[in-house]
Amino acid sequence: MREATPKSPVISLVTVVLASLLLPVSLTGASVAMPGVAADFHSSLAADQWIVNGYDLTFAGFMLACGAFADRFGRRRIFLLGTLVFAVCSLISAASTDIALLDASRAVAGLGAAAVLTSGSAILAHTFDGAARAKAFAVFGTTVGVGMAFGPFIAGSLSTNLGWRSVFLLPGIVGLVVVALATLLPESRDPQANRVDWAGTITFSGALSALIAALIEGSQLGWASAFDIAAYIAFAVLLTAFVIVERRQTRPMFDFALFRQPQFVSLCVAVVALVFGFTPLLVYLPSYLTAVNGETTMHAGVDMLMLTVPTIFFPLIAGYLLRWIPLRHLVTASVGLTAAGTAWLTVLHPGIGNWAALAPYAVIGIGIGTSFGVMDGAAVSSVDPSRAGMAAGMFNTMRLAGEAIGIAVVGSLLVNFTRSHLGHRLDAFTGPYGHGPTALAGALNQGQLAGPESTVPQGSRAAFHTIATSSYTGGLHDALWVMAAFCAAATVLVAAVGSKQPTPAAATTPATRTEPEKVAA
Repeated sequence: MREATPKSPVISLVTVVLASLLLPVSLTGASVAMPGVAADFHSSLAADQWIVNGYDLTFAGFMLACGAFADRFGRRRIFLLGTLVFAVCSLISAASTDIALLDASRAVAGLGAAAVLTSGSAILAHTFDGAARAKAFAVFGTTVGVGMAFGPFIAGSLSTNLGWRSVFLLPGIVGLVVVALATLLPESRDPQANRVDWAGTITFSGALSALIAALIEGSQLGWASAFDIAAYIAFAVLLTAFVIVERRQTRPMFDFALFRQPQFVSLCVAVVALVFGFTPLLVYLPSYLTAVNGETTMHAGVDMLMLTVPTIFFPLIAGYLLRWIPLRHLVTASVGLTAAGTAWLTVLHPGIGNWAALAPYAVIGIGIGTSFGVMDGAAVSSVDPSRAGMAAGMFNTMRLAGEAIGIAVVGSLLVNFTRSHLGHRLDAFTGPYGHGPTALAGALNQGQLAGPESTVPQGSRAAFHTIATSSYTGGLHDALWVMAAFCAAATVLVAAVGSKQPTPAAATTPATRTEPEKVAA
């Protein structure tokens, strides 16, 4: 059946782009809001980390499933539903009265975000053709970059001037505007999409949830605690089940045969390394700047622009450089720059000026921005055209899963390294943080130092401040070295694997999908 086309394709573009702008702002904004949340709710570090990790976890865990939902039940319908869920949960987050409700609403908001991103991309592909489609996706990608770049600044300004609740309130209000615009979009679906891979969805999401829970709670409960051991066992069992389930599917949502293509593998390794070296900085650096340098959240957001602004411009520069530089060299360079910049960022210390930190920030931003300009299209182009949609879904799932795991891993490393640097240096102090390195490490990683300082006698506060800031800085440096080493190893792997010749498509290629059928609204 045929459906009336919207009054203008511009409506589709504006609606999808406006929705896509909210997603990175919601991720980075939540990290900026964490110090305010911790101060109001007196919540633990692990509970606060779920504000970010819960969102990223469901975003990654349900990406593939939401794509299947959109193909089967209609892209506009899923886009509408996802945006509504995201907006309502953002409003609930803004009105939360305790950390449990905030964490829960953020997790459900991530599910809505997954629906928005997958169905929104499909809507653009359905609405535009040829050169117009390329331009539409260029605008889409640039918007995501802008949201990532200015998210910390926007959130910092809101938090400083209106309180942390405004960081969630604004996306909620804008989300409701997008819901109204979405009623004007065309409907489309894939006529061959007759079922949803529930087994794959449940096992993948469960495995990722178990791993993230183990990483976050391990730093608080102990890495050999009963909870952590049970979580790692659950992760291994569910991941194994996911592999078995997907290998038995006729039309798997995660086709492991694609990992036989060297370029696709190298791009997946690269994107995991890049998000591991970049996204945790967006989450944890604002807390460091707030705690150690006593900056307002707005000031911290301004500082973060040194890291994020290059991600706006370098996608265009990277696309231009592809005329002369082979793709694999450009991707290798982007990971290498991120490794170098992350190692260089160990120059950070209490009271450091912006000019002293500008160079390492810029190097990381250039590396990440370069990857934004080439990797998504390359991942899709590296496989048979009949599997382009699946490759895009798998690539984005790897990216988001890497983000979720990276945030959890680096968060745990920061706590443990900071606690190690504190050692017995607090034994000389009275109050709740005397002999309490674990409690202080958690407070510092929540962006809280003024509160702990106020618990020690006035004459001891200067010494307490010096110990706390130097230990937190040492913990950050250790975490940065781990991130840099991971990215450096990935650089070598990307270069080696990317240079291999592609292999013929696997015999298990799913049936070629026909052109999506237009259906009545």
